[in-house]
Amino acid sequence: MPEYDIGLIGLAVMGQNLVLNMSDHGVRVAVYNRSVEKVEAFVSGSGKRENIAGCASLQELVASLQTPRRIMLMVRAGAAVDETIAALLPYLDAGDIIIDGGNSHYPDTNRRFLALQERNIRYLGVGVSGGEEGARFGPSIMPGGDVAAWPFVRDIFQAIAATVDGQPCCTWVGPAGAGHYVKMVHNGIEYGDMQLIAEAYDVLRRGLGLDAAQLQAVFSDWNAGVLDSYLIEITGHILGVRDVDGGLLLDRILDAAGQKGTGKWTATDALDNGTPLTLITEAVYARALSARKEERVRAAAAYGKVVGPIAGERERCVRAVHDALYAAKIISYTQGFMLLRQAAADYAWPLDYGAIALMWRGGCIIRSRFLGNIKTAFENNPTLENLLLDDFFRQQIQGAMSGWRDTLKMAIDAGIPVPAMSSALAFFDGYCSGESPANLLQAQRDYFGAHTYERIDAPRGERFHTDWVGLQGSAISGAYDA
Repeated sequence: MPEYDIGLIGLAVMGQNLVLNMSDHGVRVAVYNRSVEKVEAFVSGSGKRENIAGCASLQELVASLQTPRRIMLMVRAGAAVDETIAALLPYLDAGDIIIDGGNSHYPDTNRRFLALQERNIRYLGVGVSGGEEGARFGPSIMPGGDVAAWPFVRDIFQAIAATVDGQPCCTWVGPAGAGHYVKMVHNGIEYGDMQLIAEAYDVLRRGLGLDAAQLQAVFSDWNAGVLDSYLIEITGHILGVRDVDGGLLLDRILDAAGQKGTGKWTATDALDNGTPLTLITEAVYARALSARKEERVRAAAAYGKVVGPIAGERERCVRAVHDALYAAKIISYTQGFMLLRQAAADYAWPLDYGAIALMWRGGCIIRSRFLGNIKTAFENNPTLENLLLDDFFRQQIQGAMSGWRDTLKMAIDAGIPVPAMSSALAFFDGYCSGESPANLLQAQRDYFGAHTYERIDAPRGERFHTDWVGLQGSAISGAYDA
């Protein structure tokens, strides 16, 4: 008789830790991996528990599960997910549930959701954040897909998720690919946060000349205030780790960043739907530029580039960098929630922005103190257009503005690149400007391409064209959206 509550396929580090987490909470888990040796190693090692069973085949895994069967995939995003689903289908019955817990791209989840719906298989695309530690002891979990499947997995997911103030960092997100979309935006904000912290570190280290001990003290101090967050916390820890010879390990790490694509997905999606996700996009580009290490070294030599020391009282300058990081971080989350709002409109997803902020308060990589303030902002005004229009965040930005601008001036004068911080300020200045030079852009577009323009003395939507060069033409372009 089937006796296991859920099956999990894919025993890499995240998969193993999720299984152990489930086991800790009394969930009976059957596991399978394409490499059967990994199954044997797991169930004879850390997974040697009464409520964990190893399976040698997919057929055996499915046969061991109670109905409706719940099967979680923790495999590499892309073709591997499709291949695993195809291999599972011959053994499944109507009403069974497939859960993709990997970093799948949400259009793939949308496609799989619809295809499996036609076969009466319930499909969930579930974002999981928190890395290895989160998976083991409590991640942030963002479930979406077939809402009829949610009651069958809710207790398991909410039991293993992180909790904040007694509330699990896991709640229903929305249909189809909504869960993976929210995870994608989470990862985009993560890219932005990491780049902002790196820029602050660079200004403090190369500009102000702080050594490792001083940097560690600064980040530890920052983590006790409004910048309290997982990424600030681990930065302080990193700055204290020594190599085998006693030197700072961070100084031995090559300055060429990698990426797995979720930040790029976020930026690409923003470009597709017209959301000005400037900071996160700059963070993606900064990683791409960092990867050109050898080319950068040659350019530095060719231009004799020297980073100049920043003049000024050190404590005041450190406070300014703190404020710049805080304000730009607010912009990063602001842009992320703008993208969520656009997706909700485009896909008719009933996204609860306050609940999403709550899910991100614990367990995940971008957890930070002011996510509670984001939750409160949307609770106070569920139709809030933009976080910058909330009273709390308006006050925070105004309080940090002087330090934000001073930091950019210091960095520019010293020759230290701060693309994310500066793009955040440019976004803020643009968003808060009632006037822009876009009227000139529209005139140029109409001049060379007859793309038309709107007038300030006519109703919105009424379009005009000028014969700028006297060719007496009347044809206008309909190929481009103005």
